[in-house]
Amino acid sequence: MNGLRVTMAAVAIIFTLRMAIITPVAWVGLLIVGFGLYQTFQKRTSFRKPRWLMTIGILVVITGGCAAPSDQVDKAASENAENEADQQAKADEEKKASEEKKAKEEEEKKLAEEKEKAEAEKEQQELADTFGMEEVLITRVVDGDTVELKDGRKVRLIGVNTPESTTRTEEYGKEASNYTTEKLEGKTVWLQKDVSETDRYNRSLRLIWLEIPKDDMDEEEIRMKMFNADLVLNGYAEPSTYNPDVKYSEYFVKFAREARENGTGLWAYGENGTTKGDLDPKEEKKTTTAATPKSSSSATTEEPATGQGQEYYQNCTELRKVYPDGVPSDHPAYASKHDRDKDDWACER
Repeated sequence: MNGLRVTMAAVAIIFTLRMAIITPVAWVGLLIVGFGLYQTFQKRTSFRKPRWLMTIGILVVITGGCAAPSDQVDKAASENAENEADQQAKADEEKKASEEKKAKEEEEKKLAEEKEKAEAEKEQQELADTFGMEEVLITRVVDGDTVELKDGRKVRLIGVNTPESTTRTEEYGKEASNYTTEKLEGKTVWLQKDVSETDRYNRSLRLIWLEIPKDDMDEEEIRMKMFNADLVLNGYAEPSTYNPDVKYSEYFVKFAREARENGTGLWAYGENGTTKGDLDPKEEKKTTTAATPKSSSSATTEEPATGQGQEYYQNCTELRKVYPDGVPSDHPAYASKHDRDKDDWACER
């Protein structure tokens, strides 16, 4: 019996110790249980029933222990919630700061790009003004060397002549027209004047630049950025020089010789290409002395002799075989007899 009591007492002590760890109320109950055990093992005691004292102590321990977890769980839960809230708030702040930093960097980048673009446009405009260039939109291509602008003006390219593809057709004319259409139609380009403003058909005489050059007399830039030169280099046009627009004539002749040596484009049809230009042999048609009646001892000539380098054609039919559009008064082939309307342009159509 004593052994059973000792065992029960040990279990009670262990249980109450575990419960007492949880809350101070349980410690009070533990003291009551201890006092009850002490009275149980005393032979003489003023308490006749110490078991009831132990029972009361155990109930106090259980009551205090059962009440504690709820409070501590609530406290722990509250602390966890506060920690999570703090962590979430911190994370939100970090995310917000990161987003603000990113937005600021993007805004700075955008402003830098806009500034750089504005500076580049300003530089381009200054170069355009320096070289007398005009920005235009090409809406239609008439043929290989003639285009129409948005404002209705027609532009004839200076210094080049592509094979005909409109009123009549020459070899490689359609190819030249199609090439110019592909390169220019619907595009924004820059026009540059040499000396002349318009031709006799009221077409503006211009050079066409695909990009504004930094130096408009630099050969590499002429090759890469000027469309007149592009036509010659790729064998779609022959150089065709008319005074006073001769600023780039030497370049065009050089480029044409390169294209002819390589048999590029229209030069594949022969060493004289497929239309007329500066590389064609100069045809001189000298007049013959007309037979005179026997009664006349003098001989007359149809055309008086002129200085070296002149070209002679008996009529406009012969001249147009070489120069389809006729020639101006300063051209070597000009003759006053061919200029019937006296407008300083011979054999115009």
